[in-house]
Amino acid sequence: MSFSYHNSNNILPQRTIDPIGFGKVAIITGCASGIGLATTQLFLSHNYEVTGVDMHDIDYAKIDERDQGRFHFHKGDLIEPGECDEVVRICVAKYGRQKIDVLANIAGILDAYAAADVFTDREWERVLMVNLTVPTRMIRAVLPFMKANGGSIINVASKAAVSGAAAGVAYTASKHGLLGVTKNTAWRFHDEGIRCNAVLPGSLIDTGLGSTIEAANFDEASYGRQVPVHALQGPKASITPSEVANTILYLASDHAKSINGISLPIDRAWGVI
Repeated sequence: MSFSYHNSNNILPQRTIDPIGFGKVAIITGCASGIGLATTQLFLSHNYEVTGVDMHDIDYAKIDERDQGRFHFHKGDLIEPGECDEVVRICVAKYGRQKIDVLANIAGILDAYAAADVFTDREWERVLMVNLTVPTRMIRAVLPFMKANGGSIINVASKAAVSGAAAGVAYTASKHGLLGVTKNTAWRFHDEGIRCNAVLPGSLIDTGLGSTIEAANFDEASYGRQVPVHALQGPKASITPSEVANTILYLASDHAKSINGISLPIDRAWGVI
């Protein structure tokens, strides 16, 4: 469903109410920018109640005024001990329901393309913490609020989750690991009506993810070996955050109720290489 935040008269246009998310609660990590922001906007437009979390401030001007009453923003760093549990506690308290319907694990960072011979311990620990440990902690925190009524968990992985030629060793390991968490969670809790899937975006535009690279540790040699692989996507292969957000919305919805444990590429066929 398309909608506009403002028109020339600064009057919000009428919008058809879509009940796909009515009465449902979602937690979205990394909500302030990129895929996280696009997913937050889209879920709100479909009547979800959303708790968004990010370590950076969110620009409320990017949230439709009609949706702001169903949006709660929590600024926090999910790598801190207990912070994942705190986000879930805040979400449950905010909306007054002992259930969470959707968790979208979107927050993530890139490594410096460092290979196994030059990566630093600091980079390894930082990337694995943000991209693997935090999503797994978020899953642990929401599961008690999904077991009674079911729920959907969507993890944002990457082409690097199924390839060794798309990023550095730390990022590659973190995303491979996230697929393992996805599959294990899907199988272990499928009898409780809990689904866990992953999306694997190709190269993205307008995400700001590149700003998370530690330039001082950039591995030019490793990156040079990966450039030809990225070039195979072609000049028009970039994926927008909105395209990924629409896929996340679909996987969260009842339309995908039989889809569980998959790793879905969003890359215009780059994933077949």
